[in-house]
Amino acid sequence: MSTYPNQHLSTVDNSEFALLTEIWEQSVRATHDFLSEADIQDLKPRVLNDYLPLMALRAYRDEAGNVQGFIGALNGKIEMLFIAPGSRGRGIGKALVRYAVDIMGAHELDVNEQNPQALGFYQRMGFQVVGRSAADGQGNPFPLLHMKLAATPA
Repeated sequence: MSTYPNQHLSTVDNSEFALLTEIWEQSVRATHDFLSEADIQDLKPRVLNDYLPLMALRAYRDEAGNVQGFIGALNGKIEMLFIAPGSRGRGIGKALVRYAVDIMGAHELDVNEQNPQALGFYQRMGFQVVGRSAADGQGNPFPLLHMKLAATPA
């Protein structure tokens, strides 16, 4: 994979988890049309208290140091990638994925089948679908596509 702007990537302190959760919520509301308000409200405390503390996290910060997006990886797998809605389309997701692949060693991920924008993005980044689950990790009827980085990215 190609380079990424290291000067914009930084570690995340647990004092920033509330901010990351807000970015998560804004991003989910912009991209996950299949989730109900109840689903979002159920997931939000899990993201804050259960998921973020488990991840190796990197944030993408603008010139002023404000977080514009973040990625979380665990055991060689990208577990979360969320970009603030106003910052989408600026290469932030690409930079974060490249970092996760190159530095964090993350070569797998799951993506919601009902999120075709994310699926297309990951395919453009060189990931290919290798499997499918009918339910998400919590057993909800939100199918997941399992993806792995192709040996030779497109």
